[in-house]
This record gives sequence, structure tokens and C-alpha cells, in this order.
Amino acid sequence: MTRRTLEDYRTAPISEKLRATLGLLEKLTLEPGALGPEDVRPVLALGVSSEALVDAFHVAFLFNVYTRLADTLGWEVPPPEFFRRGARRMLERGYG
Repeated sequence: MTRRTLEDYRTAPISEKLRATLGLLEKLTLEPGALGPEDVRPVLALGVSSEALVDAFHVAFLFNVYTRLADTLGWEVPPPEFFRRGARRMLERGYG
């Protein structure tokens, strides 16, 4: 399901709440100046909480900033094995 969602959230087998939230985040990313209350109301009407949307906006904002910085400064993304090692280390030792 994750792969299908990443390929096209519009046709993936996900809840309408998630689909609407992802659509809102897409607009936030691609057309931030055009985003307004009329875009948020339908998502809230589906039962997505304001708190969930604030969390989603924060995560999207951070990823958008990181992506723009990486593109601008030419940062290289480490290979997947780097992240797998880090994940294993975090599971074993935690943040401490």
C-alpha cells in the first residue's frame, strides 16, 4: 500500500481522510500562496482533526525546507544502507 500511495495517492487504497490530507499537503508544497481556508474546510469536514493537520503541516514544512536547502546547496543523499545502519543503531541504543 505504501508504494501505491507514493506512486499516486489519488488512486491508492487509502482512507478518504488521508487522501484529502495528502492533497492539501500537495497544494501547500506546490502552491503555498494559493492555499486558503476553503482548502482546509473539506478536509476537516471529513473528520481530520485540526491537531492532525497542524502536525502534517509541520512535517511537510520541514521536508520542504530540507529539500530546498539540499537542492540549493547540492547536498548528496547517502545510500539506503546508511539509513538502515542508523535505524538499527537507534533501535538498539535509542536516542541516548
